[in-house]
Amino acid sequence: MMLNLSKFFRACSPAYRLDMSKQEDRQYYIDFASVRGSEVIKELRRSITLSAEEPTCQLFTGHIGCGKSTELSCLQSELEQENFHVVYFESSQDLDMADVDISDILLAIAHQVSQSLEASGIRLKPTRFQELLKSAANLLNADITGIKGNIPMVGDVGFSSQEDQFALSFGIGEITAKAKNSRDVRALLRQHLEPRVSKIIEAINKELIEPAQKQLKQKGKAGLVVIIDNLDRIDNTSKLSTRTQPEYLFVDRGEQLNKLKCHVIYTIPLILTFSNDKETLSNRFGSPAKLLPMVRVTERNGKVCEKGIDLLRQMVLARAFPEVEPQKRVSLIPEVFEESQTLDRLCQVSGGHVRNLLILLSNCIQKDDPPFSHNLIERVISERRNELSKAITPSEWELIRQVAKHKAVRGEDEYQILLRSLFVFEYCDERQGNWFDINPILAEAKELNDV
Repeated sequence: MMLNLSKFFRACSPAYRLDMSKQEDRQYYIDFASVRGSEVIKELRRSITLSAEEPTCQLFTGHIGCGKSTELSCLQSELEQENFHVVYFESSQDLDMADVDISDILLAIAHQVSQSLEASGIRLKPTRFQELLKSAANLLNADITGIKGNIPMVGDVGFSSQEDQFALSFGIGEITAKAKNSRDVRALLRQHLEPRVSKIIEAINKELIEPAQKQLKQKGKAGLVVIIDNLDRIDNTSKLSTRTQPEYLFVDRGEQLNKLKCHVIYTIPLILTFSNDKETLSNRFGSPAKLLPMVRVTERNGKVCEKGIDLLRQMVLARAFPEVEPQKRVSLIPEVFEESQTLDRLCQVSGGHVRNLLILLSNCIQKDDPPFSHNLIERVISERRNELSKAITPSEWELIRQVAKHKAVRGEDEYQILLRSLFVFEYCDERQGNWFDINPILAEAKELNDV
């Protein structure tokens, strides 16, 4: 079968997020649950489907690039099959991740939820929310579509015209766009909205979520689920003199994020699982954050994880030949790699970090046409190793050696040095739980071996 190189290159882009509502993207998906050590998405789904009428609020985390967004897209698809109305969105669409406050997150949720509900024919009467937005718009002296002046209402369920029906989501969208693009606008808006956070939450619940739940039930839906992705990318900068931005938002203000009266999943920065406030965070939300570990390429004892390598191999081949049945793809390896061992080598050094593997593949395609030679693969690996090594100091190399020896990482400082920089990965198995190991691409670095 002829390889479509252009399509293969696009499918291997590290920035490409699989959308499981699309048939083409479903062909690319590989289920790694059996080699991640836990079925996190199944646990998130069961918490929602088994809770009946009670809203749930769950936290989800993992390395950036380990596959969280893809798994959340799977969760969305599974919940929609269970007849839930699911609002999934990337928070970075509405927020400046370097500077976030609670009112920003709540406005982003209101924007995306109202937009999704309106598109599904759910009619809302958000009078109090409109007043909040009008006062914010007046403060900013902005001509905000849909909230400038009064909007006449008709009956109990909607607006006076089809044009006005979409005023709420459009209005919030314009405010969030202005705030995202200007620190001064954000500061002014927060000065106005932060003292009103309780009223904002009440308005979201009373005028968006509760009426939507009622109308969704009338349409035969099981309920409303909101999935907020990319909040794990919030910068770990100081928010207050003694608190970082993630601690402030999810620990200090987490109780407010937990007050929405529908099922909610927040992605959170991985560093919070290493924080001294870890237990406080769990108490705020009622349970610990669910962690998505790396795909195992080696076991805790250092032996190769054959199943993990096999699934990563299938991931690469699925990107190359999505229409081919999985059991037949292996015979097509010579179309992409000169030797099957070359593909296995690439999977091994990725460390089971999905985006790392895609980066290595993309670099191969940029350099030459398939089938990729052993020499080309080693050149790409060497370049990637050199990129990572440039940032590592002698004291950090010593920390990496200790992780290789003890398979452990302790505290926020080591997290910042080792995991955030992708020098070390976290794995999990069913019997002994979680452990850490160095990024395999660094294992052959001379700095690590010259002791």
